[in-house]
Amino acid sequence: MKKKGFSEFIKDYRVMLFIIVFIGSLIAIPTLGIQQGLDLKGGSLIQLELDEPVDAETMNTVTSVLDRRLNIFGVMDVVVRPSGNQNVLIEIAGVQPDEVSEIVGSPGKFEAKIGNETALRGTEIVSVQPYQITATQWSVPFRISTEGAREFADVAEGQAGQPVDMYLDGELISSPELDEGLATGIPSTEVQITGTEPTREEAEITAREIQTVLQSGALPVGVSIVGINSVTADLGENFVEGSLIAALMAVIGTSAIIFLKYRNPIIVIPIIFTVLSEILIILGVASIIQWNMDLAAIAGIIAAVGTGVDDQIIITDEVLKGGPQKKRRRASMRMKIKSAFFIIFAAAATLFAAMLPLAYVGFSRGYTGIGVLSGFAFTTIIGVLIGIFITRPVYAKLIEKIVDRQANK
Repeated sequence: MKKKGFSEFIKDYRVMLFIIVFIGSLIAIPTLGIQQGLDLKGGSLIQLELDEPVDAETMNTVTSVLDRRLNIFGVMDVVVRPSGNQNVLIEIAGVQPDEVSEIVGSPGKFEAKIGNETALRGTEIVSVQPYQITATQWSVPFRISTEGAREFADVAEGQAGQPVDMYLDGELISSPELDEGLATGIPSTEVQITGTEPTREEAEITAREIQTVLQSGALPVGVSIVGINSVTADLGENFVEGSLIAALMAVIGTSAIIFLKYRNPIIVIPIIFTVLSEILIILGVASIIQWNMDLAAIAGIIAAVGTGVDDQIIITDEVLKGGPQKKRRRASMRMKIKSAFFIIFAAAATLFAAMLPLAYVGFSRGYTGIGVLSGFAFTTIIGVLIGIFITRPVYAKLIEKIVDRQANK
């Protein structure tokens, strides 16, 4: 490509967009990292069973509370999805089951009793403050509604010094004595749970769990853990190694087939470069939006790249067809590229029509299987969008320049 031709090529807006996105991906991947899903990073797969079958609205409440609870607790890379109308599957990357089993297995029903009379319920909690630790003593302050404060004041009036038994899911967690200031019958919206543990570390764990459960709210139905599986990081490491080997073999195999078809390195090299750059950009986008890379996402990348190779072959075949020479050649070549892109956009539209419902249902419903396949659908859609709007137009521009230059020799 001559200097003038190269300059014109670089200044093309499609090429400039490609360069910006390519460099951005090179920066984003090492800076932000790539989120690894359960398949790669290891973690936990927990199955919960509800006390009874529930309708779709109740199931949405259950999954929302559990998702919020785990996020409040500080767990990252969590997927909560229903399985039928009585089971919930929780996938947590990078966390072992014993770290979160108490959190996910707790219905979160809170109540405080003075004597045998209920003075406060969890539904009356408005907000929960950060827990506090002093040596081995812990406290979780929270604010209750005005109505809840009045009910507590009515029960507590004249009961100074009596224990306030605080229960979480029927288990007594704290019995502080009722302060004189709360036994006057005057409502107060500020309440706290206190307790003592053998060590500071245990005090912090207990306080954190209670704060998380109170803050996320109670589940509308009782739950129990019926299955816990640990996925070790070794599996992820082996899979990553195997994936790299498989990817290398796929690139070599694709290169060999394309070379056999065209027998011209000047044409084959741009195709392979476009494939590799497409993978890089997809990973860059995943890094920026913090999209989990798991088995389904990797399958989506493979599907998108496979579609990309097909599209590049269509473009190449159209450009290489015989046609008018000299002045009319360039105009004819552009018409052929437009014809190729008509086929490409039509194929992409068909792919979107197939993938969008799968992605939508997976995200909105999260049913078993479809929840996983939504990752495949979403990644495939992202990959195809990157291809038709960024990498393939640049490839078309490049192959046009290459063929035009060879024809002028």
